[in-house]
Amino acid sequence: MRGHTLAFIATSFCFLTLCRLLLCAWQWQRIQAAGGLWPVLKGGLRIDAAQIAMLSGIPLILGPWLGHYPFAGTITVSWLLIAWFVLVLLEASTPQFIFEYDTRPNRLYVEYLKHPKEVFSMLWKGYRLAISGALLSIALLMWVGYLLFGQDQVDAPLLWRQRIFYTLIAVPLIFLAIRGTLGHRPINPSTVAYCGDGMLNTLPLNSLYSVLYAIYSMKNERSASDVYGKLANEQVSEEVNLRAGIIPCYADIPSLHIQEPTCKRTKPLNLVMIVEESLGAQYVKNLGGSGLTPCIDDLATESWNFRRAYATGTRSVRGLEALVSGFPPTISDAALRLSGAQRNFFTLAQVLKQHDYRSRFIYGGEAHFDNMKSFFLGNGFDELHDLPTFDEPAFVGTWGASDEDMFNKLDALLSNPPSQPTFSLAFSVSNHSPWEYPQGRIEVNDDPATIENTVRYADWALGKFFEKAKASDYWKDTVFLVVADHDSRVFGANLVPLRHFHIPALILGADIQPRQDDRIISQIDLPTTLLSLIGVLCEHPMIGRDLTKADCNRAMMQYGENYGYLKGDKLLVLEPHRAPTQYEYAAPASYTPQSVEDSLFKEALSHVLWPTWAYKNHYYTLPHLRPALPTAQSLP
Repeated sequence: MRGHTLAFIATSFCFLTLCRLLLCAWQWQRIQAAGGLWPVLKGGLRIDAAQIAMLSGIPLILGPWLGHYPFAGTITVSWLLIAWFVLVLLEASTPQFIFEYDTRPNRLYVEYLKHPKEVFSMLWKGYRLAISGALLSIALLMWVGYLLFGQDQVDAPLLWRQRIFYTLIAVPLIFLAIRGTLGHRPINPSTVAYCGDGMLNTLPLNSLYSVLYAIYSMKNERSASDVYGKLANEQVSEEVNLRAGIIPCYADIPSLHIQEPTCKRTKPLNLVMIVEESLGAQYVKNLGGSGLTPCIDDLATESWNFRRAYATGTRSVRGLEALVSGFPPTISDAALRLSGAQRNFFTLAQVLKQHDYRSRFIYGGEAHFDNMKSFFLGNGFDELHDLPTFDEPAFVGTWGASDEDMFNKLDALLSNPPSQPTFSLAFSVSNHSPWEYPQGRIEVNDDPATIENTVRYADWALGKFFEKAKASDYWKDTVFLVVADHDSRVFGANLVPLRHFHIPALILGADIQPRQDDRIISQIDLPTTLLSLIGVLCEHPMIGRDLTKADCNRAMMQYGENYGYLKGDKLLVLEPHRAPTQYEYAAPASYTPQSVEDSLFKEALSHVLWPTWAYKNHYYTLPHLRPALPTAQSLP
């Protein structure tokens, strides 16, 4: 039993490594362009160790205790052959899947299994030779597996002290292999992503791991219609397009439309999006807050300052989803963490790539946190600069390098531009518990480790960056957005505590004219507006309004199980399996109950159903990136 398990482990490592090498040989030109073979092999060994430990861990642990019983040997051999068959089947499926979809088997592989008649008919008619070769390979490899570890064997019994010693060694090694790291975040596909080529980022995975992770990630998806109510697909699409002022131009992507920029440019401007961690309006004086951000208040006087901007949620991934993709909030997890959004999901980087932009993500922490690395590299970003790339940072806390280190990196990148325009997404980390920051930058009151002091420090670092930016050569060619991802702590007795969704958002740089804007806006309106300001004519599926030329008086937000839709002074709240409620809202926290208006309920319900529907049917993408599916799925 123990010998069979060890043979399975060695054979699986050799097999998966050989398959990976063959795939790399096939894609050698892309491998060379992305930096060579080593990142793929190094990441592959880590992923394979985790996968093989999952498959062999229980037989390894139980072997010393049960291996001398005949029934245990039969069960172990059966399990190892099943595991071997699944490994072989997935790897045999991989070349054709990469040929069709430019990625390893993933969520799409699982979705195809929901349509066996159409899929197997398509495969047999169109790929008979490839299927025959794959079946022959599977049969041959199963025979090899049978010879190496597929025949019953009974182990010699061990002494009790030998069993205990073996177990004490095996259990931590198996646990470490499955976890894949001694760090505080376990290994995942984002850990081994290493370049801007999404297909190459899947090569360090093995295909069983890729499929199992996609299935595991489906737990983060929930059906909005099961929770809030149903509307017909056509009603949802028509209502959302109507409210967004969209005239669709592509049947297979219902919200795809052409956006004409208000600002006509002879050369598109650079774009910098600065996302401030946990910096709600409650700290910003010009937004009615406590006045801890004098630099932001000064910038607001020379910026297009949105005084009633609202976050879409309470997590960083939700804010990034809205700001980078323009994607509305859902009761599911944010798109950054969903398996179906790791490739070919719309981002600003994708559409700007069509205009020769180079996109980069700058972050003081570890970019594989919350799957940011995988999502960004898989959806159009060319460069990623996180903590391991920072040279001698001034301060590193629990969450990574300080804001001033991040801004120094951003300034260095902007000061040495490539020959093409750039989109830079910069995400701060300092304003986060346990409230760590370098000393000597700000005047500290009372206990240094407080959110008030980290807000002061975050504001100071932002101010220092803009002092340099205004004096730089890149200032005149760059549009900057400064916006929070969410408030620091969202709480309150209301179903949706709107005052804690209120965030700062301001646009400055280049030729942006100062303006105080009191319209109600959402984070999803900012990427569409930025496209217009930098002068890019494009088509995209975003439903946010271009604030340079469209009225906007609504915001949407997900607060746990509750969904809020604010339109003017009316707030409609959807709760799971309950009738909607409506309030007259007056800032900062006045809620007066009202009768529910049918038209507002339909508008709110459409906007909470639409993103789930768009995600499930792969509608949130660009035409050349949308995969072909056997049938579109109905509204979830």
